[in-house]
Amino acid sequence: MKTVSVIDDEASVRDAVSMLLETHGLAVRCYEGAEQFLAAEFEPGCIVSDVRMPEVSGLDLLRTLQTQGDPRPVLLLTGHGDVELAVQAIKLGAFDFVEKPFNNDRFVASVRNALVASESSLKERLEREDLRSRYESLSERQRDTMRLLIRGLSNKEIGQELGISPRTVEIHRTWVMTKMNARSIADLVRMSMALGIE
Repeated sequence: MKTVSVIDDEASVRDAVSMLLETHGLAVRCYEGAEQFLAAEFEPGCIVSDVRMPEVSGLDLLRTLQTQGDPRPVLLLTGHGDVELAVQAIKLGAFDFVEKPFNNDRFVASVRNALVASESSLKERLEREDLRSRYESLSERQRDTMRLLIRGLSNKEIGQELGISPRTVEIHRTWVMTKMNARSIADLVRMSMALGIE
């Protein structure tokens, strides 16, 4: 089951938010600060964080999660009608920005939407990690072959470029297709785009 991680330095807010979400059948885990949350084990789901917290703010947390490539959507709560902060949060990749006191139904709906979004972003992250590990399993020569293949070079041209025989290129090419689990050169091109390889 996916978890809603609630981060707020005020116990009363944590209690109210977790009680509201739990009455709607959602699993909740509470943290009194961003450091405590970041030190905890990864749990799939979404994150609800207060913006104004001592030490690490909600925006700082958002930046940290972006840097770490964390796939969980983040909803930020604020008690201050700070439009500038909301714009900044959305630009940083926040899923939503909710002003306190919030409308319960709208808030729960937003959390549910974030949980749905987390499903696809987690799937994408796992696929990207799998793709990366497959690419890393290639030898250096196989990576060179892959780079030239996605540029549209023939076996003969690749052989000339790498100083090896077309037969050797064929062997490397077979290994590349097998290890990358690619059915075609088009597959390989899509994979290289996802990996940022040119």
